[in-house]
Amino acid sequence: MRALVARRDSGMVTSEYAMGIIAAVAFAVVLYKVVTSGQVSAELQAIVKRALSARM
Repeated sequence: MRALVARRDSGMVTSEYAMGIIAAVAFAVVLYKVVTSGQVSAELQAIVKRALSARM
C-alpha cells in the first residue's frame, strides 16, 4: 500500500519546486523594480553617501 501511495505523490515534489522557483523569480523581479525606481534609488544613494561621509 505504501508503494502505491508513494508513486502517486512522486511527481508532486517537482511541481512544488517549480512553483517555488517561479514565486522566487517573481519576487526578485518586483524587488528589482522597486529598488531601481527613481525615489528608492535616490534614497539608497543618500544612505550610502551618509554612511561614507560619517566620521569614526
